[in-house]
Amino acid sequence: MELKINVEYPQVMELVSQLPEKDIQKLMEYIQNEYTFPVKKRIRHQKNTPIQELILQAPTWTDEEYNSYLEVRQHINQSRLQ
Repeated sequence: MELKINVEYPQVMELVSQLPEKDIQKLMEYIQNEYTFPVKKRIRHQKNTPIQELILQAPTWTDEEYNSYLEVRQHINQSRLQ
């Protein structure tokens, strides 16, 4: 004999939340062991797009330059408040 019950996701979550912690742990272990989910792999383009090339070739700041920028930014923000 087979019994099928149609239960919506929120109902399942409500039932799971009522379980004791040790049973939730058992359920998690069961799901992890029984089901394998495919890992999505990032598709690598053969060639970078123009925007990717621009970003890859863009100049970068040193820590000193970045800290200087933050300091100037702070002064600008303070001067607007006065």
